Amino acid sequence: MLLAVIVGHAMFAQDSATKKASFAITGSVDAYYRYNFNNPKTYPYNSPTSFTHSSNSFELGMASLRADHSFGKVSATIDLGFGTRAEEFAYNDANTRFALKQLYLTYAPSAAVKFTFGTWATHVGYEMLDPYLNRNYSMSYMFTNGPFTHTGLKADISLGGKSALMIGVSNPTDFRSASGAPKSIIAQFSTASKDDKLKAYFNFVGGKQNEYKKVIQGDIVASYTVNSQFSIGVNGTLQSVKLDTDSSGTFNSSSWIGAALYLNYDPVSWLGLTFRGEYINDKDEYLGFKNVFAPTLSANFKIDNLTIIPEFRLDNAGNAVFYKNATETTKSTGSFVLAACYHF
Repeated sequence: MLLAVIVGHAMFAQDSATKKASFAITGSVDAYYRYNFNNPKTYPYNSPTSFTHSSNSFELGMASLRADHSFGKVSATIDLGFGTRAEEFAYNDANTRFALKQLYLTYAPSAAVKFTFGTWATHVGYEMLDPYLNRNYSMSYMFTNGPFTHTGLKADISLGGKSALMIGVSNPTDFRSASGAPKSIIAQFSTASKDDKLKAYFNFVGGKQNEYKKVIQGDIVASYTVNSQFSIGVNGTLQSVKLDTDSSGTFNSSSWIGAALYLNYDPVSWLGLTFRGEYINDKDEYLGFKNVFAPTLSANFKIDNLTIIPEFRLDNAGNAVFYKNATETTKSTGSFVLAACYHF
């Protein structure tokens, strides 16, 4: 009996020794200055999209610290954020500038299947939370009004070649804790050309958020690398919302459509230029705008891991939703942003 235990322990130790553990710590910091040319004096300072609600002020964005550890077929990720950007991202959590951005465990029983359990950033949309991963510093309307995170269980399944399927079940959008609440279905089909120059993602999230609200969103993201200097990105989304505003059991429907084109040009290694043209059709005024066109031009000056981003942006709406001064409103407004992002 003792011999069997010793042999078993030795076999387990030998099996463990063949597995390789990996551990990595990464992070980023960012800060910015924004000036809106109408110089509004009240929140949100003619900034209808996420993370830049200020004017004529130097602002801290977010400090992020992420730890990834893997051992054999299992891994864990902890991603923490500090600052106003993190607080706005985790708006359903306690009102603090410290936020848990992501926390999840994964198990890959085979090379073709991986399960993820926890909280992770959404698969919907073109833009990312961490600013150094975006070429524009200000965010799009689609990012702002789509999901930020999902908490639940998902499976990533390789379909062979360049194609894959993700499917899962989660709490209502952006809720880390939702006892007794309905659950949502999330899904993504991704594919790419053989040379990876063309990539496409078809995204879905849908379900009841509570007893009085149902949300379904379909989203498409595609990118194409023309050459080492020029690439194109597109994002299109349709969100349908049903609301029972008077608790009568009758749901009223609203919907909005968004589309954005990203043109990226890198003439030299230390300079990148990006134009984002975004259009939102909100005929039901669910978002508070009739129609919006928002062109944004950003430059990326790269010094090692530091990126300096000067940016000009115009927001044009079909109704007067921006403040021209303390008492007058206007349909359009312009802003300048100077941002700095560093990652390690």
